[in-house]
Amino acid sequence: MKNIIVITPVPSVIHTMVEHSIIRKSIKNNVAKIHVFDLRNYGLGNYKQIDDTPFGGGSGMILMAEPLINALKDAFTIIEDSEGTKVILPSPQGVVWKQREAEKLSKCKNLIFICGHYKGLDERFIEKYITDEFSIGDFVVTSGEIPAMLIIDSILRLVPGTLNNIESAMTDSFPMDLLDHPHYTHPRIIEEMKVPDVLISGNHKKIDEWRYDQRIIRTKKYRYDLWEKYKNNKNRIGELNNE
Repeated sequence: MKNIIVITPVPSVIHTMVEHSIIRKSIKNNVAKIHVFDLRNYGLGNYKQIDDTPFGGGSGMILMAEPLINALKDAFTIIEDSEGTKVILPSPQGVVWKQREAEKLSKCKNLIFICGHYKGLDERFIEKYITDEFSIGDFVVTSGEIPAMLIIDSILRLVPGTLNNIESAMTDSFPMDLLDHPHYTHPRIIEEMKVPDVLISGNHKKIDEWRYDQRIIRTKKYRYDLWEKYKNNKNRIGELNNE
């Protein structure tokens, strides 16, 4: 079973997202356990302070290292075998989160997510304790809970037992550096728009070929960067096979 720990000053956000997402199914099917640590429980003084003004001046507040360190140490106490544990910080300076990253982390048993707030975290905590930083794109959101849950969702759907059919996850966009093919359902005709004949032909070989062709067409049209990556990887595999 996978242990996922989230350290956050706003635990209610995590609980709400878990309750209304595929992650709830992961928990029900004993695929993963989600542990939420309230950072404010580790705050300093009577007011449970977790942030302070930045040295050198400037706007915004900074999450203090001490509450984060104490929360992280507590988090490690519930992990039986901590070897290989990843401590992850969603961050603009991180590696851009992609499907391949989700595939890698889906194989990790223990993941700890640190949800940033305000202007950022004390850099000393990042330098000493964070193993991985990931960015969900070139834009800013209010806090780290949304990026953390986005990453967690994309990881857990790849773990057998979360989805009813793991093949569904394996044929989504991105696993092959290709976008997904178009999908259709009943009725066959709506507002004079028909389902492609091949999909109702019963010929599964031709259906598979059509879907593959559509993935290529879509990727070239909408994400030429992915198409170039796909071609390069395919060529490299061909070179390796010929060596």
